[in-house]
Amino acid sequence: MLLAEVIAASTAVAATRSRTAKAGVIAELLRRAGADEAEPVAAWLAGEPRQGRLGLGRRTLSRQVREPAPAPSLTVPAVDQTLTELAGTTGPGSAAQRDALVSALLSAATADEQQFLVRLLTGELRQGALEGVVLDAVATAADVPAASVRRAFMLSGRLPETAATALAGGVVALDAVRLQVGRPVRPMLASPGSSLDAALADLGTDVTVEFKLDGARIQVHRDGDVVRVWTRTLREVTDGVPELVDRIRGLPCDTAVLDGETLALDDDGRPRAFQDTMSRFGSDAPDEGVLLSPFLFDVLHLDGRDLLDEPLRVRLDALAHLVAADEHAALRMPGVRGPTPEQAAGLLEAALDAGHEGVVVKALDAAYAAGRRGKAWQKVKPVHTLDLVVIGAEWGYGRRSGKLSNIHLAARDPDGGEPVMVGKTFKGMTDQLLDWQTRIFPGHAREHADWGVHLRPELVVEIAVDGAQRSARYPGGVALRFARVLRYRPDKTPAEADTLEAVRALLTVPAAGTTGDI
Repeated sequence: MLLAEVIAASTAVAATRSRTAKAGVIAELLRRAGADEAEPVAAWLAGEPRQGRLGLGRRTLSRQVREPAPAPSLTVPAVDQTLTELAGTTGPGSAAQRDALVSALLSAATADEQQFLVRLLTGELRQGALEGVVLDAVATAADVPAASVRRAFMLSGRLPETAATALAGGVVALDAVRLQVGRPVRPMLASPGSSLDAALADLGTDVTVEFKLDGARIQVHRDGDVVRVWTRTLREVTDGVPELVDRIRGLPCDTAVLDGETLALDDDGRPRAFQDTMSRFGSDAPDEGVLLSPFLFDVLHLDGRDLLDEPLRVRLDALAHLVAADEHAALRMPGVRGPTPEQAAGLLEAALDAGHEGVVVKALDAAYAAGRRGKAWQKVKPVHTLDLVVIGAEWGYGRRSGKLSNIHLAARDPDGGEPVMVGKTFKGMTDQLLDWQTRIFPGHAREHADWGVHLRPELVVEIAVDGAQRSARYPGGVALRFARVLRYRPDKTPAEADTLEAVRALLTVPAAGTTGDI
């Protein structure tokens, strides 16, 4: 199969808003894929290489772009092999080797293929085919129940492998996939709750309410003395978190799969800045000055017994037994089972007073829905909003092609200087808003560029954020976390926008949004 065939499918997927149509296009491509092509095709149409992040930025790739090939010749297996070689090229002299591999790949590509590869390798391939759409396509292509595909994906944690399993072995092979100690599963996710009262009204009294920390999600597997730790995105970080490994190794069990969060605490037991916790991930040597504390809230397997399909109350009983000894009690996420409304409100207040994000309300009769964001878990946290100045906008990709989408956000300089950039966002925008921005922004343009427009500081937009973090990327030394558009504020002038100090103040308050992916 040629890479050009994948690009044609990607273009067709981006051109339609219909989920059914997207899945149909992908299913047809998967039917034609060979045994060595299903995995990369499924991965690429979900927006990333099957090898994961390859550490290639747009600037690095742009230096390697050469005169495009006149006609398509690149095959899917050849491209996938090059990406595998890139992933495995490390150590002394690796930079030159990686440059040579990228240069050879892009030199053999047509103009369309070059554009596709650059976007794929930089994580900018927004074509409207998220994992759920590709899983639907796999089920259609393999003629198997979608539920079998989704469960195998949840338990294997790998969409490309799930696609290959379905296409090669059908429902029998999919149903043979089981939870395996040492292989991470997709984590169950919580949906936002509008308020504590609303979450309790929705889920009833048969619930548990637990602290929601501003930390990093962890999944920990133990098999004898071997302990391994993965992040929310299933990236293994075992070598970088020895203190977590030691704590789990001390538990009274032989095999276990545990779910929880970890974060750095100060000497008073309060959470340190989110970035302090994140500083422990992605580095070869642990930072001895930042120690992580684990907080466990679920157990998926314990001493030979799979608990995924058991109700939460059973899993919590197993977890409580595991950490019953006094020396392990601190490993348990603080919470109250079956609380009264007053007790639940008190727990939320206690979580916020302790410097945490809020609480999660969980239905006790719910099984572990790996990889799903359902209503059985609902997170309740305060929301921070800011009025910021729009100083630029970038042209969108995929379905947003031809529209000014990703907006540049700036806070007011209290000293009267130019607004100070603190982030970007394309989230929260409706089609109507995108059309409005594309129509209105040119009238406020200070300068046009290939990527978009620089805007005069005249428009104010209301943004919801999960907090802020220290950043060397922006001149104010601070960046927004998970910003999304709520509405434009024609009733406000840039002189009434929030100041840089207001953004910096969010460094010291609990964040309001989801835990950061790592």
